[in-house]
Amino acid sequence: MLDIRPSPIAGTWYEANPKALAATVDSYLNNAQLPELNGRVIAIIAPHAGHTYSGHVAGYAFAALRGLQPELVVILAPYHNYSPHHLLVAAHEAYATPLGELEIDQAALAELQADLELPITAIANDREHSLEIELPFLQRALKNEFKLLPIMVRAQSSRIAKRLGDALANVLKNKNALIVASTDLSHFHDSKTANILDREMLKRFESFDPDSVFDAEHTEKGFACGHAAVASMLWTAKSLGAEKVQTLKYATSGDITGDHTSVVGYGAAVVLKKI
Repeated sequence: MLDIRPSPIAGTWYEANPKALAATVDSYLNNAQLPELNGRVIAIIAPHAGHTYSGHVAGYAFAALRGLQPELVVILAPYHNYSPHHLLVAAHEAYATPLGELEIDQAALAELQADLELPITAIANDREHSLEIELPFLQRALKNEFKLLPIMVRAQSSRIAKRLGDALANVLKNKNALIVASTDLSHFHDSKTANILDREMLKRFESFDPDSVFDAEHTEKGFACGHAAVASMLWTAKSLGAEKVQTLKYATSGDITGDHTSVVGYGAAVVLKKI
């Protein structure tokens, strides 16, 4: 029996009923109209609001994973609560969602820790939504069994993000793996302002320059709560030979609620390596 991290958000951030959850996630995946992707998907960027708000955007990112059979999925997500620690991991052996359990790859975690000068601190019963919200999409998009390497990034430091990215690249270079970077974009601006800020941040993602992502945040030209997680992913993907970031979908919460006075931005993207 595995030590399971129980879901603190099933029934609020997404459906608690397994059949309803599967049907909802499948609808987001099926409705995604993907452009031609010229290359192999190494990583994706996906939003992490409640499925009602950002699920239709996340569906584009995860639909790009259909047909792939990774043995390991790395999830890099921000940590929205206070912690004195820079990098966090669930102090459990598996995550639970209504669709089943996903085991954490303890060997890969130990390998990552051995390559890092910073500790990855294990915490029990965390309430972080930004990592868990992606799991039902993985469970429906990927048909094979896989394990997780889930890292919550609290530090907003380019130095730490690069160190994590470099260490991850060392761990993944001989593995059949995918990376999910979890982030929303700007928060609580009107739609017109949000569109400007979010397009700029998506442009920084597409530049494949992790330092420019931090620059946008620091100069307030664009915002992403998971910018450090995305930057780490970009450094990892670049080391693994990826060459292109392609935005697949952009929307805001206003597109769902009809309230355009104060919105949250959501983007979906893939990171591609030439075949």
